[in-house]
Amino acid sequence: MQISAIAGLLEALAPPAYQESYDNTGLLTGSGSWECTGILTTLDTTEEVVKEAVARGCNLIVAHHPIIFKGLKGLTGRNYIEQTVIAAIKADIAIYAIHTQLDNVLDGGVNGRIAEKLGIIGGRPLLPREGVLQKLYCFVPVDHLEAVRAAVFAAGAGNIGGYSECSYAVEGAGTFKGGEGTQPFVGQPGARHSEKEARLEVILPAYLGRQVVTAMVAAHPYEEVAYDLVPLANAHPGVGSGLIGELEEAVDEKSFLERIKEAFLVPVVRHTRLTGRPVKRVAVCGGSGSFLISKALSAGANFYITSDVKYHEFFDANDGMVVADIGHFESEQFTVDLLFEVLRKRFSNFAVLKSDVKTNPVNYY
Repeated sequence: MQISAIAGLLEALAPPAYQESYDNTGLLTGSGSWECTGILTTLDTTEEVVKEAVARGCNLIVAHHPIIFKGLKGLTGRNYIEQTVIAAIKADIAIYAIHTQLDNVLDGGVNGRIAEKLGIIGGRPLLPREGVLQKLYCFVPVDHLEAVRAAVFAAGAGNIGGYSECSYAVEGAGTFKGGEGTQPFVGQPGARHSEKEARLEVILPAYLGRQVVTAMVAAHPYEEVAYDLVPLANAHPGVGSGLIGELEEAVDEKSFLERIKEAFLVPVVRHTRLTGRPVKRVAVCGGSGSFLISKALSAGANFYITSDVKYHEFFDANDGMVVADIGHFESEQFTVDLLFEVLRKRFSNFAVLKSDVKTNPVNYY
């Protein structure tokens, strides 16, 4: 199995189009054409993790955080980043990073796993992503409508939230006149022809635009296909930053703090003062999520769980909810399990392993 095939599975789970603009994900070292000997999943790639991959016979590391985040101006081993990259290149180890795109997908992503650990149900993006949807309008002879509709569905169009194969069609009359050298499917060149057609409408992720149009054209009987591909302002219901949902039953704040400590194995939780209100609606964001404090507050969250909150940012809770900082590593630690499970389920013909290296740079005394 080539590494490119494994990358394809990861990109189907969390499309690169959903990563943040500042991020640097994908294959960072190695080649997609290499045959994979084994996969090691980890939160961070360090030199110790590279050595572990070599010792365990894995030539692909799948990490959440990218080891190369900014441009490298040299490879002299002057810091842990350069040391890690040098070690990977010397040992022919490929490194694939799947970072903010995995944070931003609701189904099977980082925040979904956090919600699962805390018993949060009915999760939805706290800040849904806008500008990532398109609508395809195409005009097709009525007798060929179902074939074209099936083709665009198979290519990834027509999904809205938990519903698939969503479309709209209305019938009308289309006209055209073929010019010199044309071979129209119906009618004669040089004469205007009127044909009973349907206008088919489907929503699709923008990154699938070319794929869906190609499938539509292949299934369409016309020599020249009339269609419009229009960007939408609609927010994507399954893509965005953070997650907000509900607990099945409300609990008191101290009990919920105990649940957090137990679920994430943390010795301490930094938090704002308790409000004395029951906890029912909970928002989460794995990693650095202080930018969503005001969003969680306005969404009516009783608790917001994230990490890397600065001193003055705790004031932003304004006694309207409890902000809990559980630590960056701690909030994302189960991402390793998530990646392991996805890869193990799909690729059972070679080793998929979880790293035994603790990469958390923060220790508690």
